[in-house]
Amino acid sequence: MRVRQFLATIGLALFGASLMASSALAQVREGDAGQFQILEARYGTALNNIDVTDRLRDLARTDQRFRVENKMFGPDPVPGRVKTLRVHAQGPDGSVRIFEFEEGAIVDGAQFTGWERGDWGRGGRDRGWGEPVPVQDSARPRGDSGEYQILHARYGLASANIDVTARLIEIARQDRTFRIENRLFGNDPAPGRVKTLRIYARGPDGAIRTFEYVEGGAVDGARFTGWGGGDWGRERWNGGWGEASAGNGPDESLRIARATYGFANQMLDVTDRIRSLARDGMLDIGVDNDTMGSDPSPGRRKQLSVVYSIGGRGPQQEKRVWEQDRMQLP
Repeated sequence: MRVRQFLATIGLALFGASLMASSALAQVREGDAGQFQILEARYGTALNNIDVTDRLRDLARTDQRFRVENKMFGPDPVPGRVKTLRVHAQGPDGSVRIFEFEEGAIVDGAQFTGWERGDWGRGGRDRGWGEPVPVQDSARPRGDSGEYQILHARYGLASANIDVTARLIEIARQDRTFRIENRLFGNDPAPGRVKTLRIYARGPDGAIRTFEYVEGGAVDGARFTGWGGGDWGRERWNGGWGEASAGNGPDESLRIARATYGFANQMLDVTDRIRSLARDGMLDIGVDNDTMGSDPSPGRRKQLSVVYSIGGRGPQQEKRVWEQDRMQLP
């Protein structure tokens, strides 16, 4: 009888220990799965940003994952610019690491300890924006992840444009992405007209490609090598705005190589439709769902991207225009 009581007592003790272990494991899974302790969070750009640590804690208690949107953090610190959420966190070895999430990116709290409980950010405030993030430390690749080396940049229209290479280098050193605004380049080469930023870059095969970004569009430096370092644009450039190549006479026909319409990974191939809308070597259309024939991403502002060339031997170029704007080529 005493043996049975002893065994029962041992069983209860083991059962209680098992429950405690399960509870502890549940707590780890609930909020301490990550290894980085958040110290502070800021939102904006290197030049203008705000402390959003408390707001991030509120978001963390609601969702483990969320998409970065401007409306989440209250006042807009830099209207018209593509902003970034910067999270300063301390690792298990005591070193501080910076995580960056641009507008539209997904934040996953699984990598941060105590995420859902919000027991972080109490003693690491006033760290400021911090230094540029190395490639291996960023939530998204920066700096030298691209394959195109910038040679030159111009801003304006074919009939009136200015060299903005030096100014673009300054902007690149501050932000990997930015939205084009007339005031960024210090001078308006064509008042009252919608202007374009043209970037001329050399690819890995040595061929020169032209990238076009209309006013209001976003420039992402990820496709250009050495972007943040500004170690580009030193070569002599004599191409000007860019003309059709000469042969026995100028071939000024517009040739559409590829066209896509959509948002993020929800893209629709509209190459044939865009080709059919070109008239007399030109394209001038309003960008909307009706013109594109479908809405690949309901509720999101979409973008039309057209890769084209002028003439049989002209360089291949790309132009991007947001929904509700006009696509005009060449």
